[in-house]
Amino acid sequence: MDKRQWKEYREQAKKLRMQMTLEEKTSQLSYRSPAVARLGIPAYNWWNEALHGVARAGTSTSFPQMIGMAASFDEDLIEKMADVIATEGRAKYEESIRNQDRDIYKGLTFWCPNVNIFRDPRWGRGHETFGEDPYLTSRLGIAYVKGLQGDSKHLKSAACVKHFAVHSGPEAGRHEFDAKVSLKDLYETYLPAFEACVKEGQAVGVMGAYNRVNGEVSCGSTTLLEEILRKKWGFDGYVVSDCGAIADFHMHHGVTNTAEESAAMALKAGCDLNCGNIYLYVEKAVRDGLAKEEDVDVAVDNLLTIRMALGMFEPNEYENIPFEVVECQEHIELAEEAAVRSMVLLKNDGILPLEKDKIKSIAVIGPNANSRDALKANYFGTSSRYTTVLEGIQQEVGEEIRVYYAQGAHLYRDQTEAGALMGDRLQEALSTLRRSDVVILCLGLDANIEGEEGDANNEYAAGDKRSLELPASQKRLLHQVLEEGNRLNKPVILCMMAGSAMDLREADEKASAILQLWYPGARGGKAAADILFGKKAPSGKLPVTFYRSTEELPPFEEYAMRNRTYRYFTGEVQYPFGFGLTYGEAVLKEASAKNTEAVEMTIKALIENTGKTPVREILQVYAKNLTSNHAPLHPVLCGMCSFTLEPGEQREIELNVPVERLKVVDEEGISRFDGEEYEISIGFGQPDRRTEVLTGQKAITIPMQIK
Repeated sequence: MDKRQWKEYREQAKKLRMQMTLEEKTSQLSYRSPAVARLGIPAYNWWNEALHGVARAGTSTSFPQMIGMAASFDEDLIEKMADVIATEGRAKYEESIRNQDRDIYKGLTFWCPNVNIFRDPRWGRGHETFGEDPYLTSRLGIAYVKGLQGDSKHLKSAACVKHFAVHSGPEAGRHEFDAKVSLKDLYETYLPAFEACVKEGQAVGVMGAYNRVNGEVSCGSTTLLEEILRKKWGFDGYVVSDCGAIADFHMHHGVTNTAEESAAMALKAGCDLNCGNIYLYVEKAVRDGLAKEEDVDVAVDNLLTIRMALGMFEPNEYENIPFEVVECQEHIELAEEAAVRSMVLLKNDGILPLEKDKIKSIAVIGPNANSRDALKANYFGTSSRYTTVLEGIQQEVGEEIRVYYAQGAHLYRDQTEAGALMGDRLQEALSTLRRSDVVILCLGLDANIEGEEGDANNEYAAGDKRSLELPASQKRLLHQVLEEGNRLNKPVILCMMAGSAMDLREADEKASAILQLWYPGARGGKAAADILFGKKAPSGKLPVTFYRSTEELPPFEEYAMRNRTYRYFTGEVQYPFGFGLTYGEAVLKEASAKNTEAVEMTIKALIENTGKTPVREILQVYAKNLTSNHAPLHPVLCGMCSFTLEPGEQREIELNVPVERLKVVDEEGISRFDGEEYEISIGFGQPDRRTEVLTGQKAITIPMQIK
């Protein structure tokens, strides 16, 4: 949105606020803002969710969970998805207010995206994020914000980046935990995506976190909200607390003693809106001298400006978007394409794609084979139709091939039926295996056991994972199926449905193929079948590192980046960040990198599809500073480009990488150029030995001097 237009909305907001009493003003600081009828201000509930589709408000188009979208490495795809979400959200909002329905989850202020860094695979909410890399998270976060907000006179909807800041588990302690982090890690890892979304994406909302950061409560931190967000980054939108976070000030963190003190601390630090009920005490806090009325005025101005910008007080260009766009065919097709683009092929001995004319029977086994929960993830909307993996396979093969199905095991319990013995469905699974030519084994988790504290109810507590291992019930099933499959020479294809890295060592050794499905959205089973049978080729890349075990990682509670993520990990990984196979044969023939006037690098790559099928690949550019003591241990992602090639086609791909991305962050948190010698690596994954072994291709590395 144009700055002049934004200034106009802010002036209109101030004029309206100046007519309000203190009581009326403080009433607007709650997420359930009541009407001020005498001034024509309608009631408004600020809380709405749209992580991967409009959530919690009935029917909407269901996209893959965000970690799956991140595997596309594609900014354009993310922006298209967000635009669909905004379109459906606007259509639902306009229909709701026409019918005087101003309930929760009906508004235009979406509390997403989640741009926290997925620093540890044990974090239950990691699947809400764009993964572990600050650059990838920044680019995809910007795309999401732009798609959600649009580019017009009014905001199509309002994005809100969360959770500011340094918030990525453990869930069990989030209401009282103090995340101690160095200035280097803060500015190199935890803040870049927020800064990018605010400055380049122009996000109009920021949500504070539950935790403390270096002793300061996030939603009452003058360092975060005033010094960094408002002054340093020039943020001019609204800040909302996470739900109940301000009550934590006195109830769990112990930084205040009363609700009034907590309300005053958050308000004065720059938290405008309270998701919770503590701002009901703001009026008393002002009267008691704990805060000033001017503090209230600033917050009200920020909130009313957002509502003005959304066109809530005047005709707007979105008000006639028809309700019929919700889950229309065009949107469904984009969600199905996104599901295909999200899936990552981790192993393939040649079994995939399956050839139907060589198969008479298939066994589809596993607790996630016919599970809708494994499609949806968390913060989901309702789809009018779901296609599980089992259903997708059945629809694809029709009557031509016999499809056997066995649940095989409960998702996490020892038995599926009350009163039954342990492993009560295991023999059925092995019986179907023996009668089939190929086995599709669908294992993993879902958001009931991997998710947010309070929402996920798992044996590990609070939604986090205790380790990377599957629940014991599934480990037994995996082992037995792989052993029997190998004994009988029956190929086993593992479809892993989870939002995080899992221990796949046994599968990597014994399965014929491994396909990471994440949580692929309502029609995800169709996308999986399209890939399994070769209608579409997999093209996703891992947005997180798949480690071998958590034993190689620092304690979950530590926020230092030492030995975390691909940038700093010192061991050998199971599957690297940026890795993913496909069916085609894209070959990098040659590549070059040139520095243009110290502003940007021009990367060129000549690529040929030497295979017999069309291919979609992702060109990745990594940079390694050879001289600075402040650089990460390993080359870091600094550019990416998605492309397609027909069989036999050769093409030169060109992309520009701003030289700014080569800066390092020193121990004082200062981002700067340090040294002149670099290596620029170009390929379809990281320039590391493990990626080279898994892909059979080596990145092209070019020395470069930048002054």
